[in-house]
Amino acid sequence: MGNIPISVLIDSEILAEIYQEARNSFPNECCGWLCGEKSGNKVTVVRKCINAQDSGTHPTVSERTAETAYVFSGEDVLDLNKSFDSDMPAMIIYHSHPNGKAYLSETDRQVATSPWGDGPAYPVQQLVIGIDHHQIVSSAQFAWSEHENEFVEINQYSGAAI
Repeated sequence: MGNIPISVLIDSEILAEIYQEARNSFPNECCGWLCGEKSGNKVTVVRKCINAQDSGTHPTVSERTAETAYVFSGEDVLDLNKSFDSDMPAMIIYHSHPNGKAYLSETDRQVATSPWGDGPAYPVQQLVIGIDHHQIVSSAQFAWSEHENEFVEINQYSGAAI
């Protein structure tokens, strides 16, 4: 089984803000990251990003639309990288799945993992929000497991009628 990674804490207000963003972006995927104090284990700030997927610049799935994929803009990627040197670094990258399913897809895993196969691309956890036409179905949080050498699910959150 191995060691289970420690979950970065997400409170209900932060979750509600992300859920509302997922609804506002629907049927497209929303994306962004959650920041928290460098010395802590809790996110306190939502940093929304533009889903630039329709620009066609996604390195792995350029043929897909913003309804089935997401990619940060160049400016957002720079801001994400800068956050790691700040007092409020990114701790979780999030995005939504408009098919209602909260899972880390093969493409999600590929993008979130270092191209050299030596761990995550960024020192963050992943949160996926499953949303459909009627509600937020659920969301799931994933963290890198050194033992498994891949992202593993570490937390599930209830959905909401949004």
